[in-house]
Amino acid sequence: MFKWIIKGWSDVRASLQGGRLAGVLGWQDIRQRYRRSSLGPFWLTISMGVLIGALGFVFSALFEMEVADFIPFLTLGLIIWSLMTVSINEGCTAFSDSEAMIKQIPLPIFTHILRVLWRNLIIFAHNLVIFPLILIAFGKPLTPTAFWAIPGIVLLVVNLSWMALIMGTLCARFRDIPQIVSNLLQVSFYLTPIIWMPELLPERASKMLLDVNPFFHLIEIVRAPLLGATPSLLNWLVALALAMAGWIGGLVFFGRFRSRIAYWL
Repeated sequence: MFKWIIKGWSDVRASLQGGRLAGVLGWQDIRQRYRRSSLGPFWLTISMGVLIGALGFVFSALFEMEVADFIPFLTLGLIIWSLMTVSINEGCTAFSDSEAMIKQIPLPIFTHILRVLWRNLIIFAHNLVIFPLILIAFGKPLTPTAFWAIPGIVLLVVNLSWMALIMGTLCARFRDIPQIVSNLLQVSFYLTPIIWMPELLPERASKMLLDVNPFFHLIEIVRAPLLGATPSLLNWLVALALAMAGWIGGLVFFGRFRSRIAYWL
């Protein structure tokens, strides 16, 4: 097991040392996708803003929640969830989408995962522009607790990286898995407090549904500080435990099958 961890880590370390290449490739993906577009990635921001506006007023009325409280909550939930789901889904196809490059250029394999994460972080930054506009619209200021969102985002990306790595390796071998992952994420969306607030659940149901939901904890370490609240100790502990266990398992799995990825593509 340790030899596979070392083997996997050597590839990850080489990718991190040459991280500039992944950054260039990620920027190139964004530019290629929105070539000759006047607004570029801001079209996604506009789409996200329209979705937030429509869902915000409809669900706040359905659940009888204060619009000024619900829409900022919904905004961050959708933006963070979009980062998570797109990173995982694109992580599933990270290696198959880069088949030609993997077969022709001797690059560290993890570079292609960094490429996926970087381009989605760029889109996340574009979408995040909506949040301060929402705060201004409802007269809500940022509090000093917002700075805790920075380590929250870092920890979120650390977790997304091992998820994308495992999914990319697994999906290079089994091409049906991306559809399964996409369906599971769709179900998880409704089980995670994004379009509904945790206060709506009875206490017993809240503990059963939220405490065992890893997506809730990963969202909350970013969303809660930006909303002026403090993430619970459980949120941080679950996110840290996921990062450590996920990376250990991810390195073992990646190190074990790294040499086969090019043959599976």
